Amino acid sequence: MAFKLVLATQNPGKLKELKEIAGNIDWLDLVLAPESFDPEETGTTFLANAQIKAEACAHITGCLSVADDSGISVAALDGGPGIYSARYCEGTDADRRTKLLQAVKEIPLAQRQAAFVCAMVLVDQNGKVIYSTEARWPGLIAFEERGTNGFGYDPIFYLPDYDKTSAELASDEKNQISHRGQAWRSVLEFLRKNYVQTSDSCANLK
Repeated sequence: MAFKLVLATQNPGKLKELKEIAGNIDWLDLVLAPESFDPEETGTTFLANAQIKAEACAHITGCLSVADDSGISVAALDGGPGIYSARYCEGTDADRRTKLLQAVKEIPLAQRQAAFVCAMVLVDQNGKVIYSTEARWPGLIAFEERGTNGFGYDPIFYLPDYDKTSAELASDEKNQISHRGQAWRSVLEFLRKNYVQTSDSCANLK
C-alpha cells in the first residue's frame, strides 16, 4: 500500500512534473493541497517560504506534507529576483522574462551568471520539519528567448554545456539535471529510507 504525501500547492503542472521525476514509485501517493490552501509567503529565503507552505498544508490536512519554493537568482542583479521571481512584475511569465532581459541587456554573456534555486521542506502530520534540502542549477541568462518546453524563466535560462536553454531540453533530460529534480530526488531518498508503506491517510515512521 502507498502512503499519502500532500504537495503544498494547487498547481497541477508542478504535481505532474514531480510525478514524472519520481517515475514508477508504487509506495507514494502524491496529491495536491485542498482548495482552502492559500498561505502568505512572508519568508526571506526559499527555505523559509517552503517551510511556511509545508506547515500550512499539514495544518489543513493532518498529513505528511512537502513544499517547494523556487526561483531564479542572477549574479548581476545581486541575486535577484530570487524569492520574488514569481512576483518580479505584474503580468505574465513573458512579462517577467522581458523585464529580466531588459535589466541585463548591457551585460556580456560571460557575466550573465544565474542559477535556478529550489528549496524543499518535508513536515510531519503536526507540521514539524523532518527534512529539508536546497538545490542550485547554474547557467546564464540568454540574450533572447529560445524554446517552448517549459515555463517561467526557462526560455532565457541558457546552459552552455548543452548550448540550449532550459526550454529547449526534453522533459526527461531537464528532470535529470534541474534544481527541482535534484531536490525532489533527495526528498524521495529520505522517504524511502525512513517511511513504511501504510494504508493510513498519513505515513508512518520506521
